[in-house]
Amino acid sequence: MDKDKQEYLACEKRWVFAVLIFIAGFYGAFTYSIRGGVFCNAQTANFVLFAMEIGKRNFSNAFYYLIPMTAYVLGAIFSEALPSPIKKMRVVRWDTLLIALEMLAVIFLGFLPEHAPFQISQIIINFICSMQYNTFRQAQGIPSATTFCTNHVRQVGVWMVKAVKNRKDTTYKKMLSHHIAMIFCFIGGGIISTILCVAFKGHAIWFVLIPLAVLLFVFLYADLKKERPYFETKPHGH
Repeated sequence: MDKDKQEYLACEKRWVFAVLIFIAGFYGAFTYSIRGGVFCNAQTANFVLFAMEIGKRNFSNAFYYLIPMTAYVLGAIFSEALPSPIKKMRVVRWDTLLIALEMLAVIFLGFLPEHAPFQISQIIINFICSMQYNTFRQAQGIPSATTFCTNHVRQVGVWMVKAVKNRKDTTYKKMLSHHIAMIFCFIGGGIISTILCVAFKGHAIWFVLIPLAVLLFVFLYADLKKERPYFETKPHGH
């Protein structure tokens, strides 16, 4: 690939990662506020609760946490196994198909009645977040998570120190600003989700169809036209 013309694919752009982590923040607030009081973006809390229930000998309750944990594992498996066969079809990339599948899942979740079991929303969002986390790995060469903030918080501390020690090198400031922006996008998604959930309840999740539609349009244009000569190129980090 000519690095001067096409150094990074559309799916690797920083703004794409900012949109994705905004959506993840939305999901987190959505499931916590009106879908069972849990966070489905990552699994650390579920593992802790799983261990606690075993420690209390509440084995039936412990078994419950295996459900979202398994959904997360399956998401990783699917997102690791599908890209190659999807690419061989030479229609669109896996990244593009994932966004389309995510939109279908969001439409379905928005139609769920409020009395539907919370586990339906939790499992689907667990599955989606796992695939998203495993698929989008580097934002223009910067390792970045799109579903949770822990690593970004750590990176803020790391790059803050390096930026102070190397004040003349703007690279460190750019890295720092990227991770700070990712955190604020996540928070922004959570804030908007909380507000919309109060007003629209389960239908609030349809709001993320707007940013997802933007991503889908950009990815489709890249796959079918702009980046067609680079169709076989793997995103960085894969």
